[in-house]
Amino acid sequence: MPSINANGVSIEYEVHGAGADRTMLLVNGLGSQLIAWDLGFCRYLVDRGFQVLTFDNRDVGLTSKSPVPLPADLWGAMASLRSGTATEAPPYTLADMAADGIAVLDAVGVERAHVVGMSMGGMIVQRMAIDHPDLVLSMTSIMSTTGDTAVGQATPAAMATLSTPAPSDRDGYIEHTVANRQVISGSHYDPEYWRQMAPRFYDRSFHPPGPAYQLLAIAADGDRTAELRQLRVPTLVIHGRLDPLVTLSGGEATAAAVPGAELLVIDEMGHDIHPPLWAPIGDAIAALADRA
Repeated sequence: MPSINANGVSIEYEVHGAGADRTMLLVNGLGSQLIAWDLGFCRYLVDRGFQVLTFDNRDVGLTSKSPVPLPADLWGAMASLRSGTATEAPPYTLADMAADGIAVLDAVGVERAHVVGMSMGGMIVQRMAIDHPDLVLSMTSIMSTTGDTAVGQATPAAMATLSTPAPSDRDGYIEHTVANRQVISGSHYDPEYWRQMAPRFYDRSFHPPGPAYQLLAIAADGDRTAELRQLRVPTLVIHGRLDPLVTLSGGEATAAAVPGAELLVIDEMGHDIHPPLWAPIGDAIAALADRA
């Protein structure tokens, strides 16, 4: 897979299909590598006529890892960032992560793209549309939220999946992943699917501190609602009614904030894009791009 040096980091990315005039940039969620965008889903979009780009966010996969130590009290540091009382800035922000995605577009020779993000990736594409509106043809925010802490909050069981560290051994990591996905995945949960995916994640890159750095970036970005109200980008918001990690109110608030945004609620969807959802989600994204 190719990589680029931009914004002070090395960014690993992958290209599926061809045709820079119809490019879709897919942006990952918290702690997830570019292979979390299943190759089958990428091929579905390629078959719809898109060049599809994926990349590893900072601190996951094969992209650069932060050399700065994490705060001793991560949750306290996040709270101070949200309240504006932090005395130290995080190693990077969602704006930096959005700029990384823009750098990938530039490396591939794409001037403007349709951007799609899941979970934290939804927050990143929102930031892309806010900071780089001329480069964004359309925006799709999937199972994400606005940064307003009054909406989209996780259930206690789902929050436990974030706060419980994964075992360091391969077998333990696999079982941990399979169990956590059962909590958050909704009615399409398939343990065998995750038994196939988890070893790929572990073998490609096991970096437990990564999500903590990304959580600091999320906290520092704060509430984007006022900025989202200024957008004039064709927007689709997709959310699962069964999502316990970013609950439905987060998606509803996102759609309400962006002028003209369409909200697609999928009744059986949790906090994952499983194979049965590739077609409805892919078709909705492609339809937005066609309209844009």
